[in-house]
Amino acid sequence: MNHRSRRGSATAGAIALASIAALAVPVLPHIGFCGSAEAALSASRPVVNHKAIKVRGIDVAYREAGPASGPVVLLLHGFPSSSHMFRNLIPVLAEKYRVIAPDYPGFGHSGEPGLDAFDYSFASLAALIGDFTQAVGAKSYTLYMQDYGGPVGFRLALANPDRVKGLIVQNATIHAEGWNPDVVKQFQPFWKERNATSEGPIRGFLKPETTKWQYTHGTTRPERLSPDAWTHDQARLDRPGNDKVQLQYLWNYQDNVAQYPAWQSYLKSRQPPTLVVWGKSDPFFTMAGVDALKALAPKAEVHLYDAGHFALETHGDEMAAAIKGFLAKSVR
Repeated sequence: MNHRSRRGSATAGAIALASIAALAVPVLPHIGFCGSAEAALSASRPVVNHKAIKVRGIDVAYREAGPASGPVVLLLHGFPSSSHMFRNLIPVLAEKYRVIAPDYPGFGHSGEPGLDAFDYSFASLAALIGDFTQAVGAKSYTLYMQDYGGPVGFRLALANPDRVKGLIVQNATIHAEGWNPDVVKQFQPFWKERNATSEGPIRGFLKPETTKWQYTHGTTRPERLSPDAWTHDQARLDRPGNDKVQLQYLWNYQDNVAQYPAWQSYLKSRQPPTLVVWGKSDPFFTMAGVDALKALAPKAEVHLYDAGHFALETHGDEMAAAIKGFLAKSVR
């Protein structure tokens, strides 16, 4: 494990889805999305580019779409996903905004240096993403934060508050009371004393059945869940050595809990335009976290969905409409 991360982390243990031929219907030629109609549709659809840039010696993969001069929306993904979780949202927002979604080291298609080559702490991760924003010319941005994106995004906001034009919070808590107590019980022994015994339950978060469960738990629209989502995530988790990276992030998460008061103070004092889009049946982060956010930012716009941790998978249309409306009002 990375001893720098262990020494640098604050220990706050307060705290894881026949035949058409039989139909007597005449075949009409050239009907549908073909020819010039298909070309027109393709021309109107924003192109999503898949890129990579070296930051601090690490290849950071990212998806980007939209006008180069448009206001930036920075999409910060959660565990165990990557920019892949935003694959459907990016083209919708890119009609007007420059949308950028990086993969963290150890996730998606970004590099995965060894534990001795990169400090897999959230402080180091946020610093890396901060450098990434400058490398791609994103001088200011609206932050979209889900799960791990919360600790990354609030660190970015605290370090450079004037760059933040607004916050979009999706199932990412900055309050201890926003955690499911059953999940806290699994992490507390691991954070208090990391060893093979306390690490055992945490390794369960890397298993295929758990990855699928994170998507399926709490959903009311199972037919809208694409198996590609958890299959993609699990393929990245199963890379040789990736378990060490993920366990290091999960162990360091206790430092995020220690930073909650500072992030709460930022939100209360700065009052950035804030949108909350939240799956109500999240198995990790509860509705108490939403109430706590509203108490700090009374003007925040809140939309709740009958969904789970990855609400974008099942309620993407509704969430995209809310996000576009929020951006139209808050981003100038």
